Amino acid sequence: MKGQRMYRRLTLAELGAWQVQRPNALLLDARDADSHARSGWPGSICLSRHNQDDLLLHTSRRRPVLIYCHHGNASQTWAQMFADFGFTDVCDLVGGHAAWVAATATANPSGKTPTPELAAWLAQEGFAGPEGRVMHGNTPLMVAAWRGASSIIEALLAHGVVLAATNMDGNNALWLACVNGNLQGVERLVEAGVPINHANTTGATCLMYAASSGKTEVLRTLLALGADQTLRTQDDFSALDMAANLDCLQLLRRSDE
Repeated sequence: MKGQRMYRRLTLAELGAWQVQRPNALLLDARDADSHARSGWPGSICLSRHNQDDLLLHTSRRRPVLIYCHHGNASQTWAQMFADFGFTDVCDLVGGHAAWVAATATANPSGKTPTPELAAWLAQEGFAGPEGRVMHGNTPLMVAAWRGASSIIEALLAHGVVLAATNMDGNNALWLACVNGNLQGVERLVEAGVPINHANTTGATCLMYAASSGKTEVLRTLLALGADQTLRTQDDFSALDMAANLDCLQLLRRSDE
């Protein structure tokens, strides 16, 4: 309707990226109080007629708001209310909590219950479960590796997540750990069994990435862990060809002798 303030309907596939970009978002559970007490997302507030005025009047209208209900119906009414009140970034969850639970079952095929710390982190990052996916096809292990979140990496490994998973670029969790530069994370993932010589969609390996980005200590660590420097990309480049600085070049030359 012309002139009406609008809210956005957020899908589960978009949830993770939305939350990562809005770490201070207000999460509102529009289900009944008992349901919220049993299975409300960590950090969420039970939204009702009893506290709506307080939330509307005492929350900055620039603060992002995400509302979910049982099936994604009532949340639309609530979202429109917040939008009409002047909130500028309001979303509700398509399919609601039920859709999130269904996705969680798919994203947690082991059936094991995540630890409280891991469950809270997964919810905060918008993952439906330990094997869930968010923006760019990244898994929880990839995001934890990228962030250098050692305790979460350990929790995910203990949970038994798939180690060979790759994202839309064909990169695995080890690649993301190399991007972060956390040497302990790199060592831990290789020790756990994440393939060290995996090549992405362009044929590039973690060793090639470290060399081309000038990450000397990451390169040194990968070589010590047994990374194969003879591998070549689709364009026939090796890690040695891609060395971005003298230190990387010398490391690769010594390892090649």
